[in-house]
Amino acid sequence: MPSWDPAQYLRFSKQRTQPCIDLLNRIEIDRVDNAVDLGCGPGNSTEQLAKRFPNAAITGLDNSADMIQRARKDYPKFQFDQADAATWKSERPCDVILSNAVFQWVERHEILLPHLMKQLRPGGVLAVQMPRNFQSPTHQILRQLASDPHWSSKLEPREPYWVQEPAFYYDVLQPVSSSLEIWETEYIHVMPDHEAIVEWYKGTGLRPYLEALNASEQETFLQQYLVRLKESYPRQKDGQVLFPFLRIFFVARR
Repeated sequence: MPSWDPAQYLRFSKQRTQPCIDLLNRIEIDRVDNAVDLGCGPGNSTEQLAKRFPNAAITGLDNSADMIQRARKDYPKFQFDQADAATWKSERPCDVILSNAVFQWVERHEILLPHLMKQLRPGGVLAVQMPRNFQSPTHQILRQLASDPHWSSKLEPREPYWVQEPAFYYDVLQPVSSSLEIWETEYIHVMPDHEAIVEWYKGTGLRPYLEALNASEQETFLQQYLVRLKESYPRQKDGQVLFPFLRIFFVARR
């Protein structure tokens, strides 16, 4: 797994946090004594979890030591531990398990999600949000560049994303849920320029590509990426760039 840069990720903290807020607002539950943020990153989603359930004991978990270090620094009142979302098992039944923009990096959701449902108490809730924009120009351009003969010896054209369509998650979760909501939202982010979109993806989807290249190659690759972004995302009349971003959500109650 490529390394994470908390500072780069948080450059667009407001836009990355809003889907988490929208997800948390859809959770209906009688009580929450303990809640887990699985894949907490730098803690911005953990903070929102604590705001939603202020009386709960909150734990944030992430497999990145850099992210955990930043989370502990910024949010010292919460418990943060290093753990792998793909294999984590709770020591006690949870009331809420939140996962915000994490499971696109984890395979075999048909096994992962029922396993997480078993970590909940009866009536507990699993709340998940993932990007589902992998057919957007931002990702198509990455695949095209990686397949180019100039880059193909160093880059793999297929991204390690495992997100499925809503019907898949219904079939996986319905048998193990007492209630289930699934929905999608396309956020339209207003960006000042195309360079901002590049900076956005340098914190997430560009990481596996850039880490396979040296500094000079990274600069060339990013310039080629930028040129193609400008062809795919026209500027508005005021010069800004609209950046659509599709996300899938579900809230499953045990």
